[in-house]
Amino acid sequence: MSGKPTHSTLITLTMLISGMALFGSATPVSRIIGQDFPVLLAAELRVLIGTLVLLPVAIGHFGTVPRLSRADWMRIAIIALFGMFGFTLLMLYGMRLIPGAAGAVVMSTAPAITAIGAIAFLGDRLTRAKALAIGLAVIGVLTLNLLSAGESGGLLLWGSLLVLAAVCCEAVYTLMGRRTTETVSPVLVAFLAAALSIPLFAPFALWQAWGWDWTTVSAASWVALVWYGAGTLALGSWVWYAGVSRASGSTAAGFMAVMPCSALLLSYLLLDEPFRWSHIAGFAIVLVSVLLMSREHAKMGQESERDS
Repeated sequence: MSGKPTHSTLITLTMLISGMALFGSATPVSRIIGQDFPVLLAAELRVLIGTLVLLPVAIGHFGTVPRLSRADWMRIAIIALFGMFGFTLLMLYGMRLIPGAAGAVVMSTAPAITAIGAIAFLGDRLTRAKALAIGLAVIGVLTLNLLSAGESGGLLLWGSLLVLAAVCCEAVYTLMGRRTTETVSPVLVAFLAAALSIPLFAPFALWQAWGWDWTTVSAASWVALVWYGAGTLALGSWVWYAGVSRASGSTAAGFMAVMPCSALLLSYLLLDEPFRWSHIAGFAIVLVSVLLMSREHAKMGQESERDS
């Protein structure tokens, strides 16, 4: 059998990379939004926008909702609590305290945290190639940001801890999504999780909205908020879950290295943070990591086809 990736494998890899690139935009976008919007109000608007964008696509899968098991609903509730509610709040509050490049530093822990969770809770097999790819991912994204972190005057402790907690929520989001999308449509999972998070934010959002002057919000912040809901939440969740449903949890963990790389690049573009040529080394290491994980995923897919 040829060692070339199959068409199905290429689609899966494209989904995994695109999903994480979209999630990476949450770092600079969160910082832009946090400068103008009350955090809890912005979080509620984000999930409302995301839910509305997902609705036209998810509605075709509503017929399967009565067949969802109690375990499915439990996992979707966990995704809503951690992946939607927890991640959104922690990112918005955390990115008010630290620059975008510093946030990307903290996000570099995502591959390792998620891979450990996949092995511990999903029973994934950690091959040498996967372990090497995950290690390279962590080394690469840390290398990307060392210079930025050093020139930022030191990361603010609370901001770093908040973003780290958001990364942990992202890991829960990925692992629960991996298990749930085995039997439930990825877009339906994303829609239901977003919809369930709306009432979680509502009381706090209404409290912050009361008497708040909406005219103080800049056009850039409104655009950022719409993207935060439609791009990172709706499109990002849909594409990422579609890819995760076709790969193992530890394989998906390796591709989470794309998220902090995307965050750093967009921090340069959107926040005017300085670019450093030394970061090219970090990008190169991460590229090797993604290529290695892609090769391992293709190999596992071919082995599965031979066994079937």
